[in-house]
Amino acid sequence: MTEVREVLRAWLSGAGLRTVAQRAGVDRKTARRYVAAAEAAGVVREGGLGQLTDEVIGQVVAAVRPVRASGHGVAWEALEAEREQISEWVGRELSVVKISDLLTRRGVVVPYRTLHRFCTERCGFGRGGRTTVRVADGEPGVECQLDFARMGLVYDPGAGRRRVAHALIFTAVCSRHMFVWLTFSQTLAAVIAGCEAAWRFFGGVFRVLIPDNMSPIVANADPVNPRFTTGWLDYAQHCGFFTDAARVRSPQDKPRVERAVQYVRGNFFAGEEFADLADAQARAEQWCRQSAGLRVHGSIQARPAEVFAECEAGALLAAPEAYDVPVFTRIKVHRDFHIEVGKALYSAPKAYLGQHLDVRADSVLVKLFHQGQLVKVHPRQPVGGRVTDPEDLSEHKAGYALRDLDRLVEGARAHGPEVGTYAQRLLDDPLPWTRMRQVYRLLGLARRYGDSTVNTACARALSLDVLNVTKIASMLEQASENTPPPPPPPLAPTTGRFARDPAEFTPHRPALALINGEQAARR
Repeated sequence: MTEVREVLRAWLSGAGLRTVAQRAGVDRKTARRYVAAAEAAGVVREGGLGQLTDEVIGQVVAAVRPVRASGHGVAWEALEAEREQISEWVGRELSVVKISDLLTRRGVVVPYRTLHRFCTERCGFGRGGRTTVRVADGEPGVECQLDFARMGLVYDPGAGRRRVAHALIFTAVCSRHMFVWLTFSQTLAAVIAGCEAAWRFFGGVFRVLIPDNMSPIVANADPVNPRFTTGWLDYAQHCGFFTDAARVRSPQDKPRVERAVQYVRGNFFAGEEFADLADAQARAEQWCRQSAGLRVHGSIQARPAEVFAECEAGALLAAPEAYDVPVFTRIKVHRDFHIEVGKALYSAPKAYLGQHLDVRADSVLVKLFHQGQLVKVHPRQPVGGRVTDPEDLSEHKAGYALRDLDRLVEGARAHGPEVGTYAQRLLDDPLPWTRMRQVYRLLGLARRYGDSTVNTACARALSLDVLNVTKIASMLEQASENTPPPPPPPLAPTTGRFARDPAEFTPHRPALALINGEQAARR
């Protein structure tokens, strides 16, 4: 997908197909197929880069089908079968044209560029010793060469120890003005951070960058058609520059920055003591502006900073907005309908369960692609976060996964009003999600015994105010949902076991007799 965008971006800028293919690291015929598919999708050359939307790129990818199972086409596989013979011809120093003729006699007809790549990559063609010539500088503000170089130990407060610092050195080809970016790592994020700092230092972007084959930039170091990493191509599209990577073990492809490595290591870093990396970076920028920028360069016999300000500064591309470094990865959709990106979970459409999706995740959005087609967009979540779209899940699992009580009640109501009412009564609890399994069992009974039967059983249970799915299951197993309840037994008059005669509880009051005083005295 990114490769297709790179080809179309170069084509829309007015470059020819040969130049487009070289810049994007693809074969010219492949570039022609991409352009033809884009024109069929409605892209016009005068329409600008705004035409390259995700939908248009998806249409182009679907039309050309650039992805192959083995990474190579039928012609390459045919050459693999002849590899031993081709290696022998290469050892005899036959030209690729002659080898093509000999293969044609053997019935193997392949494109010349495919054969040339095969001879170079598999058979060692063109690896003899060569002399080096001085190449012209080119137009001002066009080319900038960059290279990583090991400097030495710098204290890292985060690690609490000294660590090896590397310098990413930028050298303008025309003026020899340079910028040095120090870092502890050589990742894509570190390279992009160095580029962002360099654009601020130079005041703009060079049109062509010439790096070595560092892994954050070059995925496949082919001497003819190198393949760049997806993250680097995305950054190049953001800034508007093109990449012309040097060949493996070919320092003559970027001599301006190669010679500057020794100068930076010996004149700036050697013998210095830095408090930390921030201190070293601040002093490196000062050194680039004053010592390195104002010295008289031996090749151009002028001060690089002055030549840059006079000839190159006005020819640079405008510096773009700050780049939000994304994460590019390829992830399989797990059986729970989610993928994990940056220790956070994102749902994927159920149609892609078990398949691999290409992911682009920046600080704002997470985009999921399948074979170049945009299939899902989520807001970026923090570490440990999760975002789930109910439409991505199976219909009977969405309510359970999201604890969606309303969806669960609606699903129960689809089996009948009494089933829906019974499910709503079950979930009428301070902790309703603890009762969800009972509702799912009720729905299982409806699928097993039928909606009508379960509605009758629920109606009877509701009339008796019985909220127990197990009782309904027992009722359905015994087919007793339509059996009327037995009448209550008559109450027989009974005598209490320890009953006593009420007369026994009547208080006894003896009669009182009046006597006079004499009788009382005698007593």
